[in-house]
Amino acid sequence: MTLYMAGATHHTPTLAQEVFDVTGAGDTVIATLGVMIAAGADLPVAAGVANHAAGIVVGKLGTAVVLPEELGG
Repeated sequence: MTLYMAGATHHTPTLAQEVFDVTGAGDTVIATLGVMIAAGADLPVAAGVANHAAGIVVGKLGTAVVLPEELGG
């Protein structure tokens, strides 16, 4: 995932894993990004967590959720 900001670019690579289903990955990214920003996180941190959340859901079958403990929280 790459975040473009004025004067800065932040790239967060994916972690290699087996992908089962990409359904909802984009929805997970935008929802996680929104929650992180609402919680006060800066954009690079929020994008990193959103990328991690998307990586979790693609490893599950069908439409799935990410639990806080899966994100390390």
